[in-house]
Amino acid sequence: MSINGLIAKKVGMSHRYNENGKQQPVTTLVAGPCVITAVKTTEKDGYNSYQIGFGHTKPSNLKKPQAGQFKTIKQKPSVLREFDSDGQIDLEVGKKVLAEEVFQIGDTVDVTGTSKGKGFQGGVKRWNFRGGPKTHGQSDRLRAPGSIGSTTTPGRVYKGKKMAGRMGGDTKTIQGLKIVAIDTKRHEIQVSGAVPGHRDAIVIINKQK
Repeated sequence: MSINGLIAKKVGMSHRYNENGKQQPVTTLVAGPCVITAVKTTEKDGYNSYQIGFGHTKPSNLKKPQAGQFKTIKQKPSVLREFDSDGQIDLEVGKKVLAEEVFQIGDTVDVTGTSKGKGFQGGVKRWNFRGGPKTHGQSDRLRAPGSIGSTTTPGRVYKGKKMAGRMGGDTKTIQGLKIVAIDTKRHEIQVSGAVPGHRDAIVIINKQK
């Protein structure tokens, strides 16, 4: 199939044993069924790609432009993303795309998602700071950040200084994961290692070129 990726939902982590009997951590993802909602071509748009939808939403929740776009689509998707084509456009709007049609066991993929939000955190947790000494009366310095600036020169704190602040909730891409199993009945795939996000989080799977 000419699509290079899919939208998926993270189910959770588990483990399996490979052919050598070694335990291997895996993440289970529900990849589809997705539906093609738009087709971009070189003649019309300047490039070849597919817009793919995932999930379900009520027609009453759609905005008017989306309601018009999804008029011929039975499954009204809640998440939309564009994926590159391998050069040829051979699928039509409304076509369902299954995981086993896009991926095969052994494929190398990159998974993009939003990492778990952890709120406002100190330097020890956010940046792995060592903390202050535990002895000589330093009872309140254990998790303190330490000095953050210089004296008269430069007389300010440099931009990008590692300090306490909001942690998590960022877009992260984990590269080089291997697809180790595909369940065609449940539309599930298992990838080696961990991927960003909490359970039921939406992630984007792209095949490495």
